[in-house]
Amino acid sequence: MKITELLRKETVIMNLQATTKDSVMDELIDKLDEAGCLNNRKEFKEAILKRETQGSTGIGEGIAIPHAKTKAVKKAAICFGKSAGGINYESLDGQPARLFFMIAAPEGAIDAHLETLSRLSTLLMDNDFRQKLLEAETADEVITLINSKENENEYKSEKSEESGERLILAVTACPTGIAHTYMAADALKAKASEMGIPIKVETNGSTGVKNVLTKEEIDKATAIIVAADKQVEMNRFIGKHVIQASVSEGIRKPGKLIERALKQDAPVFQGEGENPTVDSSEKRTGFYRHLMNGVSHMLPFVVGGGILIAIAFLFGGIEAKGPIAETLMKIGGGEGAFHFLVPILAGFIASSIADRPGFAPGAVGGFLAASAGAGFLGGLIAGFLAGYIMVGLKKALAFLPDQLEGIKPVLLYPLFGILITGVLMITVINGPAVALNQSLTSWLNDLSGANAIVLGLILGGMMAVDMGGPINKAAFTFGIAAIEAGNLGPHAAVMAGGMVPPLGIALATTFFKNKFTDAERKSGITNYVMGASFITEGAIPFAAADPVRVLTSCIAGSAVAGALAMMFGITLPAPHGGIFVIPLVNRPLLYVLAILIGSAVTAIILSIWKRRVE
Repeated sequence: MKITELLRKETVIMNLQATTKDSVMDELIDKLDEAGCLNNRKEFKEAILKRETQGSTGIGEGIAIPHAKTKAVKKAAICFGKSAGGINYESLDGQPARLFFMIAAPEGAIDAHLETLSRLSTLLMDNDFRQKLLEAETADEVITLINSKENENEYKSEKSEESGERLILAVTACPTGIAHTYMAADALKAKASEMGIPIKVETNGSTGVKNVLTKEEIDKATAIIVAADKQVEMNRFIGKHVIQASVSEGIRKPGKLIERALKQDAPVFQGEGENPTVDSSEKRTGFYRHLMNGVSHMLPFVVGGGILIAIAFLFGGIEAKGPIAETLMKIGGGEGAFHFLVPILAGFIASSIADRPGFAPGAVGGFLAASAGAGFLGGLIAGFLAGYIMVGLKKALAFLPDQLEGIKPVLLYPLFGILITGVLMITVINGPAVALNQSLTSWLNDLSGANAIVLGLILGGMMAVDMGGPINKAAFTFGIAAIEAGNLGPHAAVMAGGMVPPLGIALATTFFKNKFTDAERKSGITNYVMGASFITEGAIPFAAADPVRVLTSCIAGSAVAGALAMMFGITLPAPHGGIFVIPLVNRPLLYVLAILIGSAVTAIILSIWKRRVE
């Protein structure tokens, strides 16, 4: 679908009369309404304004692209408007906006519509094209210019393919699939555009895989960048140069990764688990990727079950007594969501190593570990054990004739995988794992004084190191394991440490405004909500822009908050975080004080260290 199928003469305003941001919104919306594109003008404006509260759609260079996807839109459309004198639109670069493209997408907009609209912003990055739009005098001229530019880009794309121009492909994925996944994708695309290199990025986010790489694209690709902290489908890349990196490298070092891809500075991928050319650093990345695959699939059970447990405590007290509390505890606790934590962790670690055949043996091994009292430690061992057992089984059964290939995944793999994993767990692993788990429990229960403070300092600081990455998740998983072991202190330190980065940045942008841009100050406001909701990722945009100062400040504040939580003897029975569970701690006022002190430490360090914005 072409852009000019959504932009028509009746939705073009060649001389906007508006002089303010609000009035230009009204003028563009009225034009869409007159053209019959809206079901409800009022609702559409509310949706447009709601989007503006998340950050100005003035993208700079004199361009604004207000947009909304809502049921108030009857049919997908674009309204173009041009202002001769320019309008103060709170753009990211502070320049007045002169070219406006208001995008109206219906609630059920198909992918073709959304892809068409995303191409618009790419076209507008061309300085000559923008100048021609500014000089256009009629609606027909505007539509012709856009149509010609789009055709020109398609022709260039076809010529690149014919001439064999190098194409880079990438895949991004983080354990939670919310923030890091898309930040890495945006960083790679922006850097590739700056370098003039064609790139396509597939995102493995929380809502599924988007922008999937096709077989034809993979065949043509010069190299593939996999910036992922969890398992992604790799065997489709067999025979291609594959660069494996963490998702944080995709965010912070996109140029370096693209340069390596252009030089094909990576081994040829031989297949999952069978690549003899992978160096030691990539093996370590593989270990973390398997671990994070288990953790990422376990998290929905932790979050859903944890919040239900917290609500149960609110209704029935710390013992969760009463019909409502008991029902919620049964759904979220050990008989419901939390019953699956260790089996899911182990199952997805194993499937990351051995693909789908590894899941059943891993889940069974994890269940046996949990039933024996081996806890999370037993589950981790079960996951890796089952995964590598299945890798061995695949090789051992490779001699079977092709006629039996169909019975391997449905009979042989699950039968022998579950049997071997189960026997080893019961006879060899569970005994030592239970003893080690009990020792860890005793150690946690005996913690006091300086030892407890140091543990809180470490756990709190870990929550801010990579803000949702492997180190953050390791601390969070330790806190959950401690709750399972009956010690409620470590998770209180974990939660305090996770809340501090966004809250500290929010305080800094509020009280030290001269150290931040207008856009950063506006983003800082949303960090109050994200910090209060235990969403550490709210600090990521600030960390990506200024990693040394922001990360150091956040780690310091989080470590202080975690240490104070342990020093005050705070206990948290709910396996989640945020203001929702603060009423459940034994000393809520002291806990709030610990979080506020940690946030203040982050804000003060930032205010001293960051340079003044001119």
